[in-house]
Amino acid sequence: MCSILSGKDIREMILKGKLVREYIDLDKQLTPNGFDLSLREIHAFKDWGYVDFSNKRRRVSETEPLEFKNKLELDPGAYKIIYNEIVDLPKDILAIGKTRSTLLRCGASIVSAVFDAGYVGRCESLLIVSNPHGFAVEKNARVLQLIFLKLSSPSEGYSGIYKGENI
Repeated sequence: MCSILSGKDIREMILKGKLVREYIDLDKQLTPNGFDLSLREIHAFKDWGYVDFSNKRRRVSETEPLEFKNKLELDPGAYKIIYNEIVDLPKDILAIGKTRSTLLRCGASIVSAVFDAGYVGRCESLLIVSNPHGFAVEKNARVLQLIFLKLSSPSEGYSGIYKGENI
């Protein structure tokens, strides 16, 4: 049986150097039931990607970073984002990312994979702008809330190619 960590539990673990590092403001980013990740970079897709069952032919799409001025105005479409924070999960905790509700109210959403127990890295997600008028965002905006789940027992831990990404 797993349990969801409370804001108090998350704070204690972060202060001990676990779960999340290189955050901007713990008090602003900590929520009653999670932790908000903030925006470091937005990239535009330059080409196609490819996946197969074994990953032997896997090809990750090339991207190019977009330059922030005061804000970045985005047309409808899909963008890769990279967060400021480094997620550093022990082998008995996984995380699930959910779009912050303000983005949803603006017609934007974030698609995120499961953050496996044992993962460490400055992760990436997919920002989808569905609003036909576009969406504007500032660098360091809080965009994704992580919810942490404690596993009933430790796992082997993530050991895939994305471990240590963007660090």
